[in-house]
Amino acid sequence: MCRWMAYSGTPVLLSRVLFEPAHSLIDQSLHSRLGVETTNGDGFGIGWYTQDRAATPAVLRDVGPAWNDRNLREVAHHVHSGLFFAHIRAATGTAVQQSNCHPFRSGRRLWMHNGMINGFRLMRRDLAVAVDPALYSDIEGSTDSELMFFLALTFGLAEDPPGAVARMAGLIERTGHAHDVPHPLQMTLAVTDGERVWAFRYSSEGRSRSLYFSTEVDTLRALHPDAEFLRDISDETRLVVSEPLGDLPGAWNEVPENSYGVIQPGHDLIRDFRPAPEATRIP
Repeated sequence: MCRWMAYSGTPVLLSRVLFEPAHSLIDQSLHSRLGVETTNGDGFGIGWYTQDRAATPAVLRDVGPAWNDRNLREVAHHVHSGLFFAHIRAATGTAVQQSNCHPFRSGRRLWMHNGMINGFRLMRRDLAVAVDPALYSDIEGSTDSELMFFLALTFGLAEDPPGAVARMAGLIERTGHAHDVPHPLQMTLAVTDGERVWAFRYSSEGRSRSLYFSTEVDTLRALHPDAEFLRDISDETRLVVSEPLGDLPGAWNEVPENSYGVIQPGHDLIRDFRPAPEATRIP
C-alpha cells in the first residue's frame, strides 16, 4: 500500500509540510504507523500548482525512496505552493518505475491513490476497454491506480468528480464480482482541479485504509494559542493525510468510512459515498 497527503491553503514551502512535522510523510516512508507496510520505499511523487491558475500543475516523480532523495529535498526547500499533493509508494504487484509513481496528471487534474483493485490481473482487460479511446493512449504505466484515474476521466471527472468516482468504483465492483472476486476495491484517493480537492475513503469490504483531515484552523488556534505555526496560515488551510503528521491534541479527524470530503473556498463538505449501479461514459 502507500501513504499520501494533500495540502490546500496559505502558500508555504513544501518542506514545511513534507519534512518538518514530527511524523511527516518523509518519516512515514520509513516508519508508517497505520499502513499495511511500515516502509513505503517504492518511489514517490509530488504535484503542485503555481500562482498561475491557468497553468498545468508541475509533477516530480522518481523510483527511489523519498527519505534520501536529494532532488526531492532540493525542490521542497525552494518551491512555495498553496495546493499540492505528495505520495510515497509501496508497490502491490506492478513494476517499480517512474510512470507508476503518483500523482498522475491529466491537464489541470492530479490524482493519487492508496489501496488496490483485488484481482487486478483478472480484471485489467475488461476495465481497460471501458476507457474512452481518446484517452487510452495517455496511460503511461501499468498500475490499477492510473487505470482508475482514466476510468474516472471517462465517466466525467471534469464535470462531476464524486459521480465519476462512483461510476468508476461501481464498474470495478461489478467486474470483480463477475470474476468471483469478493471484495474488489480498496481505496483512499484524492483528486484536484487546482481549485478544490476531493478525498474519498471506501472499500468493498467496509474496512478501508486510514484517512484523516485537519481541524479548522480557527478551532486549533483556540485550543493551542501558543502554537506559532498556526499564526502564519489562513483559516482556509486544510490537510488530508493517510496518517496524522503529529500528535497535537484535537488536530486530526478520521474521515468516516464510505464517505468523501470536499476542500473548497468557504465551507468544506463531507458526504456519503456509494459506488454507482451503472457506469455511463460522458461524451
